Amino acid sequence: MTERPSETEPRAPLRIDGAELRLVRLPLLVPFTIATGTLHEKVFPLLTLYSDGLQGHAEGVMDPLPDYLEETVAGAMDLTRTVLLPQIMGKSFDNPQALHRLLAPWRGNAMTKATVEMAFWDLWAKSLSLPLQTLLGGSGDAVNVGVSLGIMPIDQTLARVEKHVGEGYKRIKLKIKPGHDLEILRAVRARFPNVHLTADANSAYTLADSPLLARLDEFDLDYIEQPLAWNDIHDHAVLQKRLRTPVCLDESLRSPEDARKALQSDAARVINIKVGRSGGYINSLRIHDLAEVFSVPVWCGGMLESGIGRAHNIHLSTLSNFRKPGDTSSASRYFQRDIIEQKLEAKDGRMPVPPGTGIGVSLDRDFLHHVTMGLESFRP
Repeated sequence: MTERPSETEPRAPLRIDGAELRLVRLPLLVPFTIATGTLHEKVFPLLTLYSDGLQGHAEGVMDPLPDYLEETVAGAMDLTRTVLLPQIMGKSFDNPQALHRLLAPWRGNAMTKATVEMAFWDLWAKSLSLPLQTLLGGSGDAVNVGVSLGIMPIDQTLARVEKHVGEGYKRIKLKIKPGHDLEILRAVRARFPNVHLTADANSAYTLADSPLLARLDEFDLDYIEQPLAWNDIHDHAVLQKRLRTPVCLDESLRSPEDARKALQSDAARVINIKVGRSGGYINSLRIHDLAEVFSVPVWCGGMLESGIGRAHNIHLSTLSNFRKPGDTSSASRYFQRDIIEQKLEAKDGRMPVPPGTGIGVSLDRDFLHHVTMGLESFRP
């Protein structure tokens, strides 16, 4: 398992002496369509925690409506302002594990709790003058990344794939749904026989579709991601017995316990780790380590994050068992302008790890002012 600093090591406690909670709206350059709908903009909570002049940042990855998981932006904002921030404001924490234990008793709401915990990790790393990857147990100055392409006509898909293969991306992921699956995969595989290709169904199928899903074996996919229900593990294990293509789980794995059950039942031969969905870094590290014990590779999924969430994902992806390219492609694929001062751009399919302390990026506050829909400040 990856070695990382122990929570028992002595560290100066951090006192949370302030916070800012924003609601941010970033228009997408191109609409992003998946099985559950189409996104035209990214609307998300942005949290900043303050301690002794330092700032720690994180963004929430829940959607405005519950079409990925149950959490919503409105619910996350309310829980953060009325419960989570009052619970930590003015208190001191020795390490992120101490904060995690304080938040753990609240049921569900993994993405909301993760936002608070991730902001603290950034803050904690900065207090130690260390990059976040060092505290997580990662290493290296860049990570392999691929691209995720939404549902679109075949000719447009082929053009996008050609562009991104030419840019050196290490994996092409195609969103699929019933009626938009075999034909698009056949066309892409025929044009690009050697590309690392995956398919993401976002829970669009059932076990009754097993014969159709078995036909995906002919396309030599690295894996098929979340083909069945968003809250299912058992049926994915049944489906895996019917496929040669490895099944990768995303929505179904919201805790280390979920990951254990999936690994023990062979429901997941690949795991997509999203820090928000998993409830923060503590749980994400546990899932990473569990998968490593089972010799199951993991990769870091994306949620159309701004530069803040993207930087967090890059640091996480430096851990040893992230053996598949993640979704953290260039920010310029999604946004005309990002909310951070640094540019997170991949080169030849490799995304550099932002240098510096914490997550290594800082807010472009002038631009952030123009895309902020609401701002609340908190003090002890």
